[in-house]
Amino acid sequence: MERRRGLKGVLFGALVLASGCVAVPGPPPAPPVVAAPAAPEVVPPQPGPAYVWVPGYWTWRRGAYAWVAGAWLLPPRPGYAWTPGYWVHRGRDRVWVAGHWSMR
Repeated sequence: MERRRGLKGVLFGALVLASGCVAVPGPPPAPPVVAAPAAPEVVPPQPGPAYVWVPGYWTWRRGAYAWVAGAWLLPPRPGYAWTPGYWVHRGRDRVWVAGHWSMR
């Protein structure tokens, strides 16, 4: 009887070792995502009363972020206003909606 208990203990130990149950620490937490600060812009004088200031923004270009400077633009039609780009949630994702002209 003692021999059977000893054999069961050895078999159980071998089974645990062979099962691959190993405690491995998980990956470190991801660093927080921080938006890049807007580059300082000097807004030049408005060229005319119908012009609208479109602020600068960061864009992804050739594997790196690049600053696109702001500019005075004319709306495509009377009654249109500039809507700056923004992030929205779509399901479990976040999607960038680029700046665009829209009816007021």
